[in-house]
Amino acid sequence: MRNMFLILLIPCFFTLSFARGLRQKAFVFPEPTANSYVILNPSKPLQLTAFTLCMRVATEETDETIIFAYCRADQDELNVWREKNGTYSVYFRSSSDGVHFTIPPLNTFFTHLCVTWESKSGLTAFWVNGKRSVRKVFRKGHTIRSEGTVIIGQDPDSFLGGFDINQSFVGEISDLNMWDYVLTSNDIAALSEGYEVAKGNIFRWSDISYEIKGNVIVQPINDYSAV
Repeated sequence: MRNMFLILLIPCFFTLSFARGLRQKAFVFPEPTANSYVILNPSKPLQLTAFTLCMRVATEETDETIIFAYCRADQDELNVWREKNGTYSVYFRSSSDGVHFTIPPLNTFFTHLCVTWESKSGLTAFWVNGKRSVRKVFRKGHTIRSEGTVIIGQDPDSFLGGFDINQSFVGEISDLNMWDYVLTSNDIAALSEGYEVAKGNIFRWSDISYEIKGNVIVQPINDYSAV
């Protein structure tokens, strides 16, 4: 939410009913748009003092883009960005006060990307293909609030509206899982290699509940037949 407007607007080409389960599948965002995204429905409220967020991401875009957005009606709660300068960032309840990391860039091949944070120490890190970045202290003592909405593909400048085509995600996202605690380094390394570890208790890709808005394709990872 780089700009804030209280406009309750949900632009879309069309709406699909809620679906569930994406094992061995990916969301394909084929082009920049201001109205294509996916709503993810969590298994439990995102009232968080710690989290691990992991996914596989492939993109050839090099501009500023949103990777993950969790917003409430009043403001953003958790955003993960690739910035214009190539760094990767996490923001809590702010569009300017974030923590920034220099990590290997995303590319046309799937990268296993994770973010970890815990409130007690404030320690925050990115993980790329199982390898951890330097840890930084960010928003020690903070709590992420529940009663929001998670979307991928767009950054809402108002509650689920006001999207900017220049910030939309173009590429593929798969294997998105989220926990309300920090996974061990061994677990994150195993996930990056394709092993199943503790089930995501917020999001679990194999049975995730989702709703597609606009031009987003669900595609088997290793096939060309759309489903």
